[in-house]
Amino acid sequence: MLSHRIRIKRRGYPIIAKFMDFFLMNFASILFFCLFSQQILYSGIIFSVLFSIVFLWFAEYTGVYNYRIKSLRFSEFYRLAGTCLLAFVFMECLRLLLTYFGKFRLPGLWEYDLFPPLIWPYLVPLLTVFIIRLILLKQFKQKKIRIAIVGMTPAGLAAERELLKEYSWEKIDLSYYDDREESRFGYLTHAPYLGKVNDLLERARKGDLDEIYIALPMAAVERIRHFLSMMSDTTVDTFIIPDLYSYSTYTTEVRMIGNMQAVSILSSPFDDGGAIIKRAEDLILGSIITLLIAPLMLLIAIGIKLTSRGPVIFKQDRYGLSGQKITVYKFRSMRVMENADVVIQATKKDPRVTRFGSFLRRKSLDELPQFINVLQGRMSIVGPRPHAIAHNEEYRQLVDNYMIRHKVKPGITGLAQINGYRGEVDTLDKMEKRIQYDINYIQNWSLWLDIKIIFQTITKGFSGENAY
Repeated sequence: MLSHRIRIKRRGYPIIAKFMDFFLMNFASILFFCLFSQQILYSGIIFSVLFSIVFLWFAEYTGVYNYRIKSLRFSEFYRLAGTCLLAFVFMECLRLLLTYFGKFRLPGLWEYDLFPPLIWPYLVPLLTVFIIRLILLKQFKQKKIRIAIVGMTPAGLAAERELLKEYSWEKIDLSYYDDREESRFGYLTHAPYLGKVNDLLERARKGDLDEIYIALPMAAVERIRHFLSMMSDTTVDTFIIPDLYSYSTYTTEVRMIGNMQAVSILSSPFDDGGAIIKRAEDLILGSIITLLIAPLMLLIAIGIKLTSRGPVIFKQDRYGLSGQKITVYKFRSMRVMENADVVIQATKKDPRVTRFGSFLRRKSLDELPQFINVLQGRMSIVGPRPHAIAHNEEYRQLVDNYMIRHKVKPGITGLAQINGYRGEVDTLDKMEKRIQYDINYIQNWSLWLDIKIIFQTITKGFSGENAY
């Protein structure tokens, strides 16, 4: 009897890869401690196990294991290097805390004279992971993968785009097949159209294809069944691309409920362990940044007091997680303190803005007190920027899916901001673009994405032509 349960296949073999990394990292690290370390072996074992667990924990949310073994790319090594750096920083912070508060010694950076800057305890297991990846890359690298798409449709175009991205570091022979007349094709594609499905069947029977993707509308049930019946006479891997976007453009994941599959329409990425990672990121980075900017914040506070009357900190109500009202802190940059049902956006040469406040706003320095909001748990470092409640109520009526952005905590910086959508929103189109970037961030969140946004915020600077 056939089962109607669908097995959700992940990209690659994450469980095997994780177990292999855990075993090899600990083997290499413990071997190093046995041969070269003067520390007690028990302490070295604890360090090895902790470090490998921390590495795997970060790797889960930086996408290190979202690769196919047969299509491992050099670009994955950048992600791996970033994860190694995160694990290293976390372990050193943990080691210092344990040493300072608990008098518990773990081997760390400053206890070896072998190699400046004395990073052997970390370097040995991480080099092992890199070497294993290089061996896999050489062992499984294919000369060319041959793929056919049935249906020159929007779903087919989406499949082409993702396949080209997936195999960007490999040679790929990609082509379209469709039984309709060529005059009905109105799409620009990278891959060529090579004929009817019967032509595809001949190629498949000759073993001239590796994968086939059927990208027809869900309404074409009989045609899909007919093509599947034809492909069953071959040994080619065949996939159906479900047109889930016909229901909603914000489909994010397939979730298992017992033996039943459910398609999630933009669920929060922080329902499970992601919430712990996100909060740890905010606490660790938020604490470090707050300490670093404390002298600057003191100077700004003095500048505000010397240049205008009124309080240093301006408090304004905004919508936070789940649309709940929160209080957000900013350095006061105006002569007024607007927090009512009607809030007028700042414009260029706005008379309400003080001279010193204009400088703060251009450089986004007025946002620095929001790191206190981050430590409080009201905001995140990265996320959709919070809008004044009056503006929220206005735009939720004008922009589709506006309130989806409140499935996560608001942030100090975000995907929209590094792409130029910050400051005054003087047209509806600008707000729609900002919301699209916010939703894109929620759909594709990972720890690695947060790191890239923070890095780009720093490198691109905090100023912009719309910030005033």
